[in-house]
Amino acid sequence: MTVEEYNQCVEKHSDGLYRFILKNIKDSEKASDIVQDSFEKLWRKVQEVAFEKSKSYLFSTAYHTMIDGIRKESRIEDFNNVKPERYSHDEQYSDLQEILHAALDRLPEIQRTVILLRDYEGYSYLEIGEITGLSESQVKVYIYRGRVFLKDYIGSLKAVI
Repeated sequence: MTVEEYNQCVEKHSDGLYRFILKNIKDSEKASDIVQDSFEKLWRKVQEVAFEKSKSYLFSTAYHTMIDGIRKESRIEDFNNVKPERYSHDEQYSDLQEILHAALDRLPEIQRTVILLRDYEGYSYLEIGEITGLSESQVKVYIYRGRVFLKDYIGSLKAVI
């Protein structure tokens, strides 16, 4: 990949990559860091990665970096930094988008990831498999199960009230 192709890659994929990570971790600073780390890793392997495969490489790298960060954070507990609003509950209906985000938050991580890649970013099953390291049939199963859960959750009265 040439420097010009790398710059085109940054212009084309940085926004989509940021949105994907932000939807998963909901922290804009961490999402920015992950995107920056992904582009840095691409730059280090600029001679090895073909321009045509750069998007897949970036999303795979960002996904794995995000997973590593989530695993690292799950082992660290700091009760001085607990946000009470994260554990509080507001039972008033405010917005359908909030219900959708709440439903996405309840999905297992892998189901949320494949649904976001498919429905928000428009990747094919094969591309999602390459990004996540799953087979195409596993991707289809996780998407199906996630959509069934979302349908049941959003259709329930508890979600609206």
